[in-house]
Amino acid sequence: MRFRICAALFALNAICFAQSQTPAQPNPPASQSQPASQQPAQPAPSGKVIFSRSTDESGQTVTQASPETKLAKAPVSTDEEREAVTFTAYDLDVHLRAAEHQIAVRALLTARNDGKTPLARIPLEISSTLNWERIRVLDKDAAFEVATLNSDADHTGQLHEAAVALSSPLAPGATIALDVTYSGTIEPSAQRLISVGAPEDAALHSDWDSIDTAFTGLRGFGNVAWYPVSAPPVILGDGSRLFDQIGDQKSRMAPARFHLHLTAEFPHGQAPTIALVNGHPVPLAVTDSENSGIEVSGVATAESQTVPLGFEAPSLFVAIRTAHAGADLTAFTRAEDDAWADSWTLAEKPVTPFLQQWLGDKPRSQLTLLDLPDPSDAPYETGPLLVTAIKDADPEQLKFTLAHALTHAWLQSPQSPALSAWLSEGIPYFMGTLWTEQQYGRPRALEMLEAGRSALALAEPESPGQSSGLPLGAASTPVYYRTKAAYVFWMLRDIAGDDALSAALRAGPQSTADFEAALQKSAKSDLHWFFADWVDADRGLPDLSIESLFTSPQQAGNWLAAVHLSNSGYAGVDVPVVVRTDTISITQRVQIPARGKTIARIPIHGRPVEVRVNDGSVPETNATVHVTQVGPASTPDPAKP
Repeated sequence: MRFRICAALFALNAICFAQSQTPAQPNPPASQSQPASQQPAQPAPSGKVIFSRSTDESGQTVTQASPETKLAKAPVSTDEEREAVTFTAYDLDVHLRAAEHQIAVRALLTARNDGKTPLARIPLEISSTLNWERIRVLDKDAAFEVATLNSDADHTGQLHEAAVALSSPLAPGATIALDVTYSGTIEPSAQRLISVGAPEDAALHSDWDSIDTAFTGLRGFGNVAWYPVSAPPVILGDGSRLFDQIGDQKSRMAPARFHLHLTAEFPHGQAPTIALVNGHPVPLAVTDSENSGIEVSGVATAESQTVPLGFEAPSLFVAIRTAHAGADLTAFTRAEDDAWADSWTLAEKPVTPFLQQWLGDKPRSQLTLLDLPDPSDAPYETGPLLVTAIKDADPEQLKFTLAHALTHAWLQSPQSPALSAWLSEGIPYFMGTLWTEQQYGRPRALEMLEAGRSALALAEPESPGQSSGLPLGAASTPVYYRTKAAYVFWMLRDIAGDDALSAALRAGPQSTADFEAALQKSAKSDLHWFFADWVDADRGLPDLSIESLFTSPQQAGNWLAAVHLSNSGYAGVDVPVVVRTDTISITQRVQIPARGKTIARIPIHGRPVEVRVNDGSVPETNATVHVTQVGPASTPDPAKP
């Protein structure tokens, strides 16, 4: 079912690639299609003109779209309709003319109505520099209205939204197949960032998505909508809404089956050497003609496997780079950065044994490092791909970066991406903190966690009665799936032990249920209470306090410290309680139930001088370390029988 255009046709006619300069005029709607019985989309009948192009007197390419296209003065779709549409399958045939920054796509989509009411139309959105050409439903051309939607989910700050009319409403839970074609250009755009006051140069180093001969980088929703999406418009500056929506899109599309076939034209002698789809390399087949007299000198093709997306936005990278192989990574560099590749492969060597200790002997994928066009461009990662400037850098910083990036490679394979965000993103963040602990000690690692705690405390509900919050297992917001997830792994490590947690991570869990079952098995203890409070539901953060402290001398220089603890939060915890004398300290872990109290009785040799509850490894609403100094006089514990 692929829409293929041979190289010779490209040489003669730019039909599928030039950006539209003249808007299509409204025309009568197409005949109504049959009711939506879920039939697969079929290729367009041969011989029918989808759209045609010619060159005007100024040399610009102009387009006349299919008669089913209408231009709307304002969007006709509602946010309720946009939120109801979930895509469960993408089959994309992508054609690039990189030298002209052009793209043409035929996409076979499966859309599901996740709303509560039937849908009379399907909203489809793409970047504002792309144009809808034809949309078919159930083998028939569908009428659709196209409007410009202001949204910073795309680097241009706008989307082209097609409202596709259905012949009969799509019932809740039902799916429908769509066959769509669109084309246009993608070049760097700083528009959305400039509109909120960012300097143009800085904005372009952030929003670098573009199609070009040496480097094509398309990061997907939140950067450039190069594939069809359906989402309410969102504007930068509206708190964290854009980032929350990016996470929501990735979460909803995680189970979607994704397949892509790529055809890329390139000038003679400038063949791409690497192509990646959704973070994974795909083999390139290159044909480069030596006949410089024809317009198209070479064509490269590639094809991805059909696999679930996982918690990733669909992405496409095609570049001319030189490969430098390490043990578990390959760095693809620009010619001017070849000298710096060794520093990355050298930094990998001490990180590998560390990851093997926690995650197993071999990664499930190779990590790919892809050199950005400009050393000042902002880095990006998706799965086992890190797109970054490969340049001179501090070796310790490189090791920390690789501890995080290689974790993605250890956990994910093209066939089995993680579907849960808190596993996909939380484990690499957790491993980064463990690397910091190994290099600089536990206090430094806990400082990393503390840096994100305030934002987490603001996001969390004060009580389950205030709001339902966001269960970690279903989280799509960074402060949850990174910050809270890292805290959860630290707590599980302290409760279950390093060996038990390592065994569960080595199992390569794809879902929360998989991980809980593996950890319960390796820890040989009941952790249901913890998952119920911290993963399966969002009960907010605990709020601990030392209500009172009593110390009393025992025999032979021993003392007993009775620490009365309370938790006014709605999540139960297991926290470290440390009693310290002038010479030694003893740590005991204590469970404090939600909205409950407990007494920790800790014997120690020597008179206690200080008690600490929580060392920062358990996130709280306010302080995460509670310290009480013990006075010189001992006081009996009134609660002691």
